[in-house]
Amino acid sequence: QERVVESGGGTVQAGGSLRLSCVANVNPAAITVMTWYRRRPGMSRELVADITKDGHSTYSESVKGRCTISKGGSRNAAYLEMTNLKPEDSAEYYCLVESWEDGGTSTDRGRGVQVTVYS
Repeated sequence: QERVVESGGGTVQAGGSLRLSCVANVNPAAITVMTWYRRRPGMSRELVADITKDGHSTYSESVKGRCTISKGGSRNAAYLEMTNLKPEDSAEYYCLVESWEDGGTSTDRGRGVQVTVYS
């Protein structure tokens, strides 16, 4: 069973919206932070947004005001609502989940989803 599964990617016209989902098969109480990253072609990994166990969230400047990260009711899911998408948002998006289990930190990453925005 995969530890982290993303969904919700797709192709959308500029100005449109997408909602990405990340579900972690991890004890919700052990999760410390859930992070969405993206990798655009030819570029290094970029943190898009993250949300801590306490619900504190941060965003990259490139998406601030256009994206909202939230946690699921079960607290082992994180959603990334993206609006007013731009072609430069096209990337592979993946979720990283950090947790504290068995006295140590675990980091799990999903396979990612593709987001394509056309003008």
